[in-house]
Amino acid sequence: MFGFGKRSNADVVTRADPPMQAEPVPAVVGTTSGLRIRRTRSLSPGGRDLGPAVSFMSSTPISTDALIDRNQRVLVAQSRQQATTNDYMKSFLRIAERSIIGANGIILQAQSKLRDGKMDANANAAIELWWDEWCRAENCDVTGKRNFRRLCKALVGSAAKDGEFIVREVRGKDAGPMLYALQVIDPQRCPVDYNVDSLGGGRFIRQGIEFNRAGRPLAYFFSTDNPSLSGYTHGGMSLERVPAQQIIHGFIEDLLGQRRGLPWAATALWRLGMLDGFEKAALKNARSSASLGGFIEWEAGEGPDIDDDLADEELVFEAEEGLYQELPPGARIKNVPSQYPTGEFTPFHKAMLRGAGAGMGVSYVSFANDLEGVNFSSIRQGVLDERDHWMDLQEWLIEVLVDRVYRAALEPALLMGKVVANGVRLRPENLSRHYAVRWQPRRWPWVDPTKDIAAEVTAKNNLLTSPSEIIQRRGGDPETVWRSYAQDIQGMRDAQIPDEFIMAAVLGVAPASNPKAGQAKSSASSDDAPDDQSDKQETDDVEE
Repeated sequence: MFGFGKRSNADVVTRADPPMQAEPVPAVVGTTSGLRIRRTRSLSPGGRDLGPAVSFMSSTPISTDALIDRNQRVLVAQSRQQATTNDYMKSFLRIAERSIIGANGIILQAQSKLRDGKMDANANAAIELWWDEWCRAENCDVTGKRNFRRLCKALVGSAAKDGEFIVREVRGKDAGPMLYALQVIDPQRCPVDYNVDSLGGGRFIRQGIEFNRAGRPLAYFFSTDNPSLSGYTHGGMSLERVPAQQIIHGFIEDLLGQRRGLPWAATALWRLGMLDGFEKAALKNARSSASLGGFIEWEAGEGPDIDDDLADEELVFEAEEGLYQELPPGARIKNVPSQYPTGEFTPFHKAMLRGAGAGMGVSYVSFANDLEGVNFSSIRQGVLDERDHWMDLQEWLIEVLVDRVYRAALEPALLMGKVVANGVRLRPENLSRHYAVRWQPRRWPWVDPTKDIAAEVTAKNNLLTSPSEIIQRRGGDPETVWRSYAQDIQGMRDAQIPDEFIMAAVLGVAPASNPKAGQAKSSASSDDAPDDQSDKQETDDVEE
């Protein structure tokens, strides 16, 4: 059964002594029909044959399309299974959604300017107010179920789990009150095995996407249950052709020329699957060992007489907690030691998780939720490296999805007069001027606030950074902070608080000024203000 036995001389493999030179060593293999010479290739830079240790590695490169065709559906299936059954995969998806989107989402900071180059405060406030309204679930999602923040988190989860996300832009009455909304589509509805070499005019279909001669997407094909919407079929499925202008297809291009995405955990799926099986086997072993108490052994010539009617029954000795029981003469207990999981379980478990986390771009501390043996310096370095990775993915999402959606939603809003500032309707002619925005993704608190704040202050005082940059790195909007400062100072002055106390409260430094003079100045500035002056600022848009 296991193949044990003697070998004949014809089955013996012999090798010639290697020659004293740098050439590949010929291997002489004995067979029943004679000798066959097979030359082995050198796989190492030093000219040495690495042997069967690397025989599993591919020696022939394949094209990107072939790699996606062979592996994409399999990897997505495994990734989805791990996402529903594996705690660590679920933790990775949660970390990705929380790190890229966060609790507040990606915040819009409008940057429209007047003709003189100053910020158009009224227009910017109106745009930000309209954007908050559009981001509501009933406006941004065709199903009305998810607001824009939750929709972005779902798309990040799709990109991490499936390797890509696909969104269809819906315009007109079907989009809802804002005439523009998003429809999330399962990427697997676009068949990756749908390939057509020639459609005329240089067009071709690869992995469910139609391209022109230059490789620009022209249309996407999606499986549908409504044959009336389909003019195409593939593998018994009805396919709907959707122009590429309506599709937002986001994925990380790991390979040059890649057309479809691969799961972010593609290289870690095998390791996670093996670790999951190892944990289950260890748990079963430990449970069975803990449940088995032992056996009863009888000395020679001892033991009960077994009747024919009881020959098939087992003799069981049940011990109760806290009791000492007497065994029959000649009987003794033989315990079965339970020594599993052994001490090797934890190191192996950690090593597997470190490898999986490295492939996913997550630090072991965050991925495994293990702070044992971690000091401040190591966790700081790991956290900073990981944050750089998440910030890179934030910029990717802004470029692929967020900024495009904002520009597409703003145009119908201006045409319908939905963007209003203090009674002034922003004109559609200034659409390009209102494209100027800054997106503020989530940021993280300082690892060591005392040292990090001191470093920021030192950099600012030496003109290496500015207060605005410091505020942006913390996830804030400088314009909002400045307005808050002004409102706080004016509120304290209205309460007749002396300027020296105001400056001490705001800046922590008391200026060399007369408190009474500051109070008088504040009073005079408020008494001398004309009655018709208000916070309303000039705007280039006309009032309707």
